[in-house]
Amino acid sequence: MRLPSLALALSIPILAAAPGAARPASTEAVAPAVAAVLDEAAAGRFARLALDCVHREYPNKIAHVMNGDADAKPPRVLTPAFYGCFDWHSSVHGHWLLARLARLQPSAPFAAEARAALAKSLTEANIAGEVAYISAPGRVGFERPYGLAWLLALAAELREWDDPEAKAWSKALAPLEAKGAEQLFAWVPKLAYPIREGEHPQTAFAFGLVLDWARGAGDTAKAQLLARRVVELYGRDTGCPIGYEPSGQDFLSPCIAEADLMRRVLPPDRFAGWLSAFLPGLPKDGSAKWLAPGIVTDRTDGKLIHLDGLNLSRAWMLQGIAAGLPKGDARHRALRATADAHAKASLPNVTSEHYEGSHWLGTFAVYLLTERGLPASLPR
Repeated sequence: MRLPSLALALSIPILAAAPGAARPASTEAVAPAVAAVLDEAAAGRFARLALDCVHREYPNKIAHVMNGDADAKPPRVLTPAFYGCFDWHSSVHGHWLLARLARLQPSAPFAAEARAALAKSLTEANIAGEVAYISAPGRVGFERPYGLAWLLALAAELREWDDPEAKAWSKALAPLEAKGAEQLFAWVPKLAYPIREGEHPQTAFAFGLVLDWARGAGDTAKAQLLARRVVELYGRDTGCPIGYEPSGQDFLSPCIAEADLMRRVLPPDRFAGWLSAFLPGLPKDGSAKWLAPGIVTDRTDGKLIHLDGLNLSRAWMLQGIAAGLPKGDARHRALRATADAHAKASLPNVTSEHYEGSHWLGTFAVYLLTERGLPASLPR
């Protein structure tokens, strides 16, 4: 699969279509950007990164509210499905990576091992343990919003996979999917301000995943609620200070993620006008010089290596922004060229050399290279 290149009133229309309903999208013909093909060898390399960590318990960083001595337990007991890959959210999206690749390449050499890993984790007993964990007192904000957004992305991937085992895993995951969605959507109406940082608490990136999930699940009420809240929280934004990015340990761009979210809720013509006010310096001459990739100075540092993730997430978000613009918009070429530069800066560094990156960067590479967030890959 080739990687394709890349002042608002609150009363404007928003898109909250259920599956089967048409959503406005760009009809711009997109030329290839990164000259990379996710063949079996490349997919197998990324799958191996997840296979090597989804059941690796240590080292482990847990964000754990303890209600008593009885809560002093090892990760595999606390969260029996998602205890690997250093932290809960990385384990969840490591499982998403395995589901995504096994679904797209079912005959590849890695597929059987990926399926076995999913079967080991996604049992009714393990998921019951996960539900019990996040339902305990003091854990209402557990992995909110980043980890819960990836949980819903995993649920979406399994739901869309036409395979008997995948359907069984989807059914097993359903109670945790429902609990995660319940905790997220109890919070969404209360949020007075967006969270604009470049790490896990950022709302723009998470809301994009969650909106895709709600639409794919046919949950029109949640999709409409979230789309309305997105416009309320972000719709009047102008002049995003892109020159201040990145911060030293970002893996998500506050400005680019917000624009990628807004293209999900505005029709192309409205989005084009919003984007002009939000990123007025976005060039129309095809230049990529307006936004340089982040520089990683030490890939053994678990925070500094975040910038490889920033480059990969920017790449897919820039493509998403381009997909949301009308046909013929002069900014298409610059968006694709900039996506290209960011992908090339960090795709070669998604390796097994350092666990600080290998336990999570494969997911970002696969999300980019399989075009998961683009309209063509989402259920209609």
